[in-house]
Amino acid sequence: QVQLVESGGGLVQAGGSVRLSCAASGRTFSPYIMGWFRQAPGKEREFVAVISGSGGFTYYADSVKGRFTISRDNAKNTGYLQMNSLKPEDTAVYYCAARYGSTWSTSRSQYAYWGQGTQVTVSS
Repeated sequence: QVQLVESGGGLVQAGGSVRLSCAASGRTFSPYIMGWFRQAPGKEREFVAVISGSGGFTYYADSVKGRFTISRDNAKNTGYLQMNSLKPEDTAVYYCAARYGSTWSTSRSQYAYWGQGTQVTVSS
């Protein structure tokens, strides 16, 4: 079992930046693919970004490409999502998720472990 706890959300103005953290505990983090998802009010949870266990591979949703950066520090058992040039449409609850193994996925059904989420609100 892997436990995930997100932090770093809050209120930010459009054009600003926020860095989210995802602290993992319970197991060594490096064998797990890590993904970030988000859910806006009234919408389904959607994929944002994913990173391989080693950190050598990343993939982003088109809506955040060039603005968000996913990373991880396995020595600290922590993942990150750096969000720049934020837009009001980025407002959502952001969740980190983990999937054991080397096959990455953009589908939320493929992730067994989830954090509780952290709210990011971007004001215009």
